[in-house]
Amino acid sequence: MTEPRLAAPETLTPRQREVHDRIASGARGRVEGPLRVWLHSPELADRSQALGAFCRYETRLPARLSELAILVTGAVWKSGFEWAVHAPIAERAGVSPDTIEAIRTGRSPSFSAESEDEAAVYEFSLALHRERRVDDKTYARLVAVIGSEGAVELVGILGYYTLISMTINTFAVPLPEGTEDPFPG
Repeated sequence: MTEPRLAAPETLTPRQREVHDRIASGARGRVEGPLRVWLHSPELADRSQALGAFCRYETRLPARLSELAILVTGAVWKSGFEWAVHAPIAERAGVSPDTIEAIRTGRSPSFSAESEDEAAVYEFSLALHRERRVDDKTYARLVAVIGSEGAVELVGILGYYTLISMTINTFAVPLPEGTEDPFPG
């Protein structure tokens, strides 16, 4: 399947244009990847991008932890566009290159004692994606480092980026120009 292509910007419907402009003028600064696909359904695009803006920029989790969760999601789904966009952001936010590479290749990262929050977010995120639930010990470990509100927001981040990954994979959203496929084969 290929990404549905949008007509030239001047041929967008008024509602598509309204949503496009809202996304482009927000924190993202542009409309690309899965957001372009969602514009085919302007209501889905509008509501999803609002949730996405909260999940990416406004939760109580520091960017380092939310980006770590996004990378776990991208790797589970082997979502190339998501990975290509978020791996550099995660590194700038403080996730170590070794951790990023371990997640990309399906290995368990080695977290230092000072990175208990990263270890808890990683374990919780991976368990939820793979097992579709988390056990009491994994949940308690997460809540001990990010609190109950943080745990709820982390689940929101994981869910939102699962939607992103599903869109990318279903519509074969191409990688950003100049990037290599992080999940070849």
